[in-house]
Amino acid sequence: VQLVESGGGLVQAGGSLRLSCAASGSISSISAMGWYRQAPGKQRELVADITSFGSTRYVDSVKGRFTISRDTARNTVYLQMNSLKPDDTAVYYCKTVTWSSRTYWGQGTQVTVSS
Repeated sequence: VQLVESGGGLVQAGGSLRLSCAASGSISSISAMGWYRQAPGKQRELVADITSFGSTRYVDSVKGRFTISRDTARNTVYLQMNSLKPDDTAVYYCKTVTWSSRTYWGQGTQVTVSS
């Protein structure tokens, strides 16, 4: 499975961005897709993920502001980020997990929120 992310950038606090992650390769093996982020000096953390059944979960800090969605026809997962805060600044990584529990990561996309 190969993952290509896009949509990061610089935005002012209160603004919005939408991240995309397109998967290719053994698509049928994917069970879940998600977004993680890593800020300088901090550990990588789960932001949101979505299963093949459509179940979602979010880290508390983004609930009500971020929405994860999945277009199975396009093999793409999206992260709509609204009301962005400076604390959301990080490198955002797409992650997929297969039914055989193999994990794949994207290359990361930078999101910078200015105050």
